[in-house]
Amino acid sequence: MAYNRHRGTARRAAAVACLAGAAACSAPTPERDAAAGDSAQVLPATAAATPAAAIAADTTLVTVYKTPTCGCCKAWVEHMRENGFRVVAIDTNDVTPVKERHGVRQDHASCHTATVGGYVVEGHVPAADVRRLLAERPAITGLAVPGMPMGSPGMEGPRSERYDVIAFTRGGHDRVYASH
Repeated sequence: MAYNRHRGTARRAAAVACLAGAAACSAPTPERDAAAGDSAQVLPATAAATPAAAIAADTTLVTVYKTPTCGCCKAWVEHMRENGFRVVAIDTNDVTPVKERHGVRQDHASCHTATVGGYVVEGHVPAADVRRLLAERPAITGLAVPGMPMGSPGMEGPRSERYDVIAFTRGGHDRVYASH
């Protein structure tokens, strides 16, 4: 497949290690990322009165499921917050059941899974692509950046590589949504 050009054996191994909570993604000081109060935020009565307003108000809340020690997941959470999203991070030792529940196939897997506005966001998807997704509201399950490509949000480093953001459906239909 054309969009798999960034996946290599070492990167897949690192992603699997990260999914398992191994040291490959460990930060020196593990800490809980969930900001106090984010999950308890209440919509104003006027917004909650209409379903469309409630959906629009809730689209900037991102819920991220990640392992407690994954440094690149924490960096992606910060990327999303810096780009105006409210983020609740939920630490779990096994993200696989979350991926399965939300229809993320193994070939789309990365180290963390998020939900926002009724969509799934798998891996290091740039905030701008998530904003575009929420504005366009396509008939897809979500977006994925398979593996952990260098240069993607949360995977910044001394080099960058090209990668694609994949739009996917539970029915197995994939297409390139954006290229970076």
